[in-house]
Amino acid sequence: MAPKQRKPTPGSSSSSSSSPSSSKPIPPIDPNSSFTPESFEKELKSLAQKAQSETPLRYFREQSIIYLKSAALLSLIALYSTVSQLNLSPTYGSISSSKWHTKLIMAGCFAGWSTNLTLNRILPFNPEKLLPVLAVYVPVVQFFLGKVSSTLTAQWGPLITEGLTLLPLVTISVACVATYLEGADFPGFLPGWIRDALPGLGSYGFYKLAERVLGGLVEEYVGSTVANTRVGMELALAGSYAILAPSKLLFFALPALLHTALLNTHLPTGHALGNLNKGLEKVGYVVLDRKESLTGYISVVDSPKEGYRVMRCDHSLLGGEWVKFLGQGQFKGNQVAEPIYGVFAMLEAVRLVETPKKIKDEKAKALVIGLGIGTTPAALVAHGIDTTVVEIDPVVHDFALKYFQLPKNHTAVIEDAVTYTSRLAADEEGQRFDYIVHDVFTGGAEPIPLFTLEFLQNLNVLLKPNGVIAINYAGDFALPPPRIVTNTIRSVFPSCRGFREHPRDLEDFTKNQRDFTNMVMFCTKSTSGEVKFRRPTQRDLLNSPSRQAFLYPQHEVKEEDFVKAEGEAEGVLTANDTERLVKWHESSAMGHWGIMRTVLPDAVWEEW
Repeated sequence: MAPKQRKPTPGSSSSSSSSPSSSKPIPPIDPNSSFTPESFEKELKSLAQKAQSETPLRYFREQSIIYLKSAALLSLIALYSTVSQLNLSPTYGSISSSKWHTKLIMAGCFAGWSTNLTLNRILPFNPEKLLPVLAVYVPVVQFFLGKVSSTLTAQWGPLITEGLTLLPLVTISVACVATYLEGADFPGFLPGWIRDALPGLGSYGFYKLAERVLGGLVEEYVGSTVANTRVGMELALAGSYAILAPSKLLFFALPALLHTALLNTHLPTGHALGNLNKGLEKVGYVVLDRKESLTGYISVVDSPKEGYRVMRCDHSLLGGEWVKFLGQGQFKGNQVAEPIYGVFAMLEAVRLVETPKKIKDEKAKALVIGLGIGTTPAALVAHGIDTTVVEIDPVVHDFALKYFQLPKNHTAVIEDAVTYTSRLAADEEGQRFDYIVHDVFTGGAEPIPLFTLEFLQNLNVLLKPNGVIAINYAGDFALPPPRIVTNTIRSVFPSCRGFREHPRDLEDFTKNQRDFTNMVMFCTKSTSGEVKFRRPTQRDLLNSPSRQAFLYPQHEVKEEDFVKAEGEAEGVLTANDTERLVKWHESSAMGHWGIMRTVLPDAVWEEW
């Protein structure tokens, strides 16, 4: 008996046949068409050749876009890394600003690389669309957080500021790069674990290279144009993000753009400077001029009420003088101004050191390394000494001539002191000097290359046998670096004596374990006898009360005043062993920041 055929249920289908309504009829071949098996084969070959020719080009184009977009984003955050530090340095100083910087970059890279899939899933748009908006708001956040830097302190202010500005940019940028590189192909002959690690390691390596190259260019050319200023570069980077990832979200960036253009006092415009001085009027100060340069943010600040003027570099002062005395009463006709800091007058005591053969001013030659506002060079010139000044920053030299009492009749060498002295010392027929004054800006931590054994040995070559050198060192004597630097100086110059600007503040030293001061080391090349000073004459004093009080060294530094760290080896500082000092920079810079906040009101440091 044949089996009964099952009735199909609605919607079911048979494996052996299909419903006539479910398949389309094959269209008939037009007998009038030119289609032939030969033409079909020819057409098929043509399509295959076209596909083979287009596929490599499209593949190459797609891969190129992946790598170019990745490189562009990594280059932008590499630039922003340096620009972010530059924007923090006027408020916190360069050393304090860098304390958390590398850790934040690493945290942003890790967060971005590990959360790219999550960001792509939870955001209703491509994460790269956020980048231009975040970049536009960076100057605004920096501006407002800078105003509360005294509350945030140099310890936490840089961390909080970059945590709200640089960290989001790095995180989103790295997340986008991770997403891009998911579509990248790597050589098949590489082992699997290398292909897996290559995107991450390669990206980080490229970032570090870009940071070194592009960051170096930024620091070299900062301030050369408006676009190369701190805020100018931030706006240019925001524009670059907008070009790379255009978005309708940029509408929300308009308030930030308006604030930066109209209210941000950090812009290098006359309008911004006017707004800056309106705010500073409340605390009795005015900024006469300002410019960004290779050593930092340089400005000339006046206190009309107190009657003095200072030159600022980032979060430190290069010097100052009393302008209220210029041309007044007993000071009328003076060749020099009154310095506000005694150490600058004490440096002039290099002329008071007794030498085997008396040095006559009119025949003497002096080399001053580090200009500041020009107090010491001005005094040497006033005594008739042929004076050469080596200053790395052209803006510092320009401002010293324009706003302070630096005379024009000196020889200016705008060059790195290490390069200049090395070249001059190597020239046996080169110039030699009766006096050398080593007075370099420190900003809370010594510029290490200028205190190494090699640099001091070059100065020893440049100093005449009968000559005298004065070395100004600013540092925290509650830390080991002053001892290391002093040992290095004594290893080059046989006879030395050091003097502090002021006696130690025992209360501050006991309470805060801090003893920040200026010390001047006076040295000669003589191997017999100690350094002695003659008493100053009226001519030495240049009709100056400041020099009458501070010219003659008084507060000698004794061996017991220096601190030695546990396990710290005795010896000298060499060019290949600078880490001995670098590790103490952070502590010294933090202390210096606190001192600077007592010298001038917070508003002066914050409203730059």
